[in-house]
Amino acid sequence: MKLSEIKQALQNLKTIAFELPDGSLVPNHFHVTEVGKVSKHFIDCGGTVRKEEVANFQLWEANDYDHRLHPEKLASIIELSEKVLDMEDLEIEVEYQGSTIGKYGLDFEGDNFLLTTKLTDCLAKDKCGIPSEKIKVNLSHLTKEEANSFAPGSGCC
Repeated sequence: MKLSEIKQALQNLKTIAFELPDGSLVPNHFHVTEVGKVSKHFIDCGGTVRKEEVANFQLWEANDYDHRLHPEKLASIIELSEKVLDMEDLEIEVEYQGSTIGKYGLDFEGDNFLLTTKLTDCLAKDKCGIPSEKIKVNLSHLTKEEANSFAPGSGCC
């Protein structure tokens, strides 16, 4: 989800709710303690230099049970961040404290913002020799010669 998309969604909401991947909700007394622009400049395992930028929201909760962040307040925080930090329409990454700080993607469905799981990945599979997809072989369709090439002692593996 991009900054423009969250601002659009906030216009139609009376309350804000964030749903974790397991279906539970972030307690409704959460704070958005940071909105920032995070730049990552790195080199992948294939030697390619890369740059990424995301808008980062940090959700935090404390024992301030009377606190409620309203949609118009979050929209104004986002707009101020865009102006002060010179942010483009970036993808949003959300940090939230579980057993450690978790990083999530963001989506929207109905009335809730969804914290989506993020996965690590190799960005240089072609240089690492990692096939893009496992080759599926139906062993019953192998010729006798092909089948024998997988026999013990054949040296295939």
